[in-house]
Formats: sequence, C-alpha cells, structure tokens
Amino acid sequence: MEKFRWCFIGAGSLAATVASQLNKSGRHEIVSCYTRNFEKGKEFTRKHGGTAYRTAEEAITAEGVEGVYIVTPHNAHFRYAGLSLELGKPVFCEKAFTVTADETKELISLAREKKLYLCEAMWTWFSPSANMTKKWIDENKIGRVRSAFFSYHCRTVGYKGRHTDPKRAGGALLDITVYPLTYAYRLWGKPEKIESRAKLKDGIDLGEDIILTYPDGLKVNITASINDFVGLEKMVICGEKGRIVAPFFHAMNGVTCKKGIFKKETFKGKGPKINSYLDEFDAVAEDIRSGKTESEMVPLNATQEVMEILDTVREQIGLSYDNLE
Repeated sequence: MEKFRWCFIGAGSLAATVASQLNKSGRHEIVSCYTRNFEKGKEFTRKHGGTAYRTAEEAITAEGVEGVYIVTPHNAHFRYAGLSLELGKPVFCEKAFTVTADETKELISLAREKKLYLCEAMWTWFSPSANMTKKWIDENKIGRVRSAFFSYHCRTVGYKGRHTDPKRAGGALLDITVYPLTYAYRLWGKPEKIESRAKLKDGIDLGEDIILTYPDGLKVNITASINDFVGLEKMVICGEKGRIVAPFFHAMNGVTCKKGIFKKETFKGKGPKINSYLDEFDAVAEDIRSGKTESEMVPLNATQEVMEILDTVREQIGLSYDNLE
C-alpha cells in the first residue's frame, strides 16, 4: 500500500512516539507539521520527516496531506480540528476529543456538513486486548457482570506543564480518568446514574472517585489520580462465572479471563506488551482512503456520549474551564 500521508498538529513527546512507530511501519509518512514553536517543529521534522510550517493553515494544506493528526494539549483540539475540517481535511484527534460535549457536537456537525472523516484517537477503542474484553463480555463468558472496578493512579504532577495548567485544561479528568470512563462506556454504554467526587487544587482536578450505575443494577467503581500511586492501575470485572482482569488496562496489550482457581485464559496481542499506535492509524488510514466519513470502531455518537459523561462529572465536582488559552 502506498504510504498514507499525515499532517501533525503538535510536536510533543506523544507526537514523537507516534511518529517513530508510523515511520518504522513503512505504511505511513509525515509530510507536514505545525506547532506554535517553529524551532520545535523544525526539530521534529528533522527527526521524523516532513516540513515544518509557521502556520497551521500551511501545514494542513501542504501538498500530499491526506489526514490531519491533532496531538496538542486538550484546549487546542477544538480549534485545530475545526480549522482542518474547514480546510477540507479528514481529522484524527487525540483524546480527550475536546474540552466539552458542546465542542464535540459542533465538530461532528461540521464534519457531516463537509462530508469529511472525523475520529477520536483513543487507543482503548482500537486495542486488541480491549476488543477481546468486549468479546468476552458480549459472549457472556463470565456470566452476568455483577461489578467492575477501574483504578488509574499515577503521579504526573510536575511531569509536564500541561498536566497541571488550567489554561490548557490540565488535570486528571481529561488526561487519565477519560480512559476508565471510555472503557466502561464501550462495554456497557451510557449509565443511568453518575456519582462523582474529586480533589481540586489550583484550578485543576487532582483525581476523581466515580460510581456509574446501570439499569440492571451493575455498579462500576472508578478511581483515578495524577497525584499518587495508590492502587496503581488495574481493571477487575466480576461476573457470576468468573473475572476479567488486566493490569495497566489502558495501554497493556494483554488481558486474562479467570474462571475458578485453575482455569484461566490469557489473551496477548501481537507485538509489544504496550499497545502500538499502529492499530488505530492503520484503521483510520484505510477508512479515509475507502471514502468513509466515520469510524465503525469509534462511532461519533460514542465520542459524543463519552464527552457528555465527562461534562456530568465535571459539573458534579465543580470543575470549570473558564480561562483556557
């Protein structure tokens, strides 16, 4: 297959990791890049290919660009996704898709008006191990699910400026809590009740404790923090006939179904222990070239509803994003 050609909006550490994987695959090529720091953009393209531009418009409309990958801090997703769509380019935008559900709704409306592809870059949707978890649940492998628990505690305070910057929508909710919320949504849909509490400091949320309640009585407990390692990261889904467990559930390329003391089935995806970004980029490239305007793997309605869940949590904990850059 001819290499799929990307414009990168953003040139931080995640952009560099993704770019390295894309280039090594031989199936993708970076042809343009824009970031507000032009020198940083030039350094990125020196390492990963393509041309750095001084304006986003130039990068998005550069010759050969087939799709735009947006990998900026959260506060800029809406701006650059909207600009790309207005300029006629398909968009693959990092999580959290936008800052609010209203922004997501506006982008979806614009994409449909322009008949352009729009998709959320959330590897939990594309991960082989997450796909297997859903398959096991759908096949009733562990019977009726009675409870589920997700923990994602890490300490990223001080790691990067954006993580604690309220002007860039920093905090736990859009950076890490979005993972277990998305995972739960994918398995069981939108809950009928959401209960949230959080620790707020200096205009951001340091973490959340959330209970999602579903019509059949299922309760999903989620705890997340960017300020400590209490509980680390794990997923435990308990059913009448067994459990599904995974450490580092948001990124680990493996999951185990346990039925009794001696009977278990472990799934490990191909490749490295940590999920590759290639699963999602290969799928999106194929979608765009086949003329699709929406991903079957990540429907736009799903992205919209996850953003609505995030909005509800934010409202309940009293978090606002009123002074974004």
